[in-house]
Amino acid sequence: MVITIFTLIILFLSIIIHELAHGSVALKLGDTTAKEAGRLTLNPLKHIDPFGTILFPLLLLIATAGQGPIFGWAKPVPVNPFNFKDQKWGTLKVSLAGPATNFLIAIIFGLAIRFFQIPSQLLLLFGIIVIYNFLWGIFNLVPLPPLDGSWILFRFLPDKIFADFKIFLSRYGFFILVFFIFYGLRWVANLAYMLYYFTTGRVYGFN
Repeated sequence: MVITIFTLIILFLSIIIHELAHGSVALKLGDTTAKEAGRLTLNPLKHIDPFGTILFPLLLLIATAGQGPIFGWAKPVPVNPFNFKDQKWGTLKVSLAGPATNFLIAIIFGLAIRFFQIPSQLLLLFGIIVIYNFLWGIFNLVPLPPLDGSWILFRFLPDKIFADFKIFLSRYGFFILVFFIFYGLRWVANLAYMLYYFTTGRVYGFN
């Protein structure tokens, strides 16, 4: 039960930091939308999505009896790409900022596990931070709307050739994503476990 509570807290904090990274990079590029909306804050109340932050993680928790990865999401930080000083690469930079931040957090805590003697209780906490930041970073690179991976994909697909494909993904991407969460999440988890091992030198759950 304690581990589950830690996991939910770490998941939520990882999601908030992910969204903050988007908003912060957007601000550096000249877009003040997130700042004006009061979203550049660690205050969780500003980021809660009733379904994605509360209901969906609880449903996953019940469905997997606490044995599977728990997932959720916060309200996306509002961004207006027309305000970017860098019109060519601005959207790509903002999209990459979230996953890159999660990977950076995972690597920092993972290397701490690898190279320092950490007390067992703190080691458990560090392990959860590493695995869930890898999970969240990888998951957000899946090229399905509204995930960051879709904006990265769209940036490199020429409109003239892939216009219909982009429209299709924009319309139906969320439904495909829900299907992916239930049936493809294991592949994301397996990749996260692999990265955990490469970073920490340990198998997750056997610290």
